[in-house]
Amino acid sequence: MTDVVLDAKGLRALAHPVRVQLVGLLRMYGPSTATRLAERLGLASGATSYHLRQLAAAGFVAEDASLGNARERWWRAVHEATVIDDDALAEQEPEAMLGYVQGIVAAHTLRTQLAVAAYPDLPKPWRDAFNMSDWNLQLTPEEAEELSGELRSVIERYRRFAPGADAPAGSQCVSVTLHVLPDPAAVGGAAEARGEGPAGDGAADGADGQGGA
Repeated sequence: MTDVVLDAKGLRALAHPVRVQLVGLLRMYGPSTATRLAERLGLASGATSYHLRQLAAAGFVAEDASLGNARERWWRAVHEATVIDDDALAEQEPEAMLGYVQGIVAAHTLRTQLAVAAYPDLPKPWRDAFNMSDWNLQLTPEEAEELSGELRSVIERYRRFAPGADAPAGSQCVSVTLHVLPDPAAVGGAAEARGEGPAGDGAADGADGQGGA
């Protein structure tokens, strides 16, 4: 599979939290059905079935004929990752961009909650490797972009998870989530001080980059 670069049409198709999570689950765990995905997300199968059809129409998922039958349809992800490389897309489609980013937040939150709930039952080596950290840095926008690029370069040195692929004994899927988030209060206050408008203007700007769902 290859990465998909989002355009305005694709962004609008993904501007829903359930769709972002469905694509993420299919990419991480491989083909599945609307019923199984609904159980994972705590939704009705009719809802997941609807969103899967919409994702299929937009080209993000496809029916897996090798697994399906007359009673049950299986779905697979078409791409390995989602990339946004058009700086103007957030300005052209602010509502869709916000919906997409909110979907990513929901997917990251669910993944974190599940990992924390499973923490007590992890083997000790994995409990020792478990890490939830955050730092507050003083950066310019250019430095923030540079930091994101450097961190991605480090992550890309390690093998990407692929269902069914050969991997060393003892390894398993590990989620690494990268957030570089300007402080809304600080950014808004600086804009007001420059006379550029009230705090919160342009909240969807800067959402370009990679969607890890």
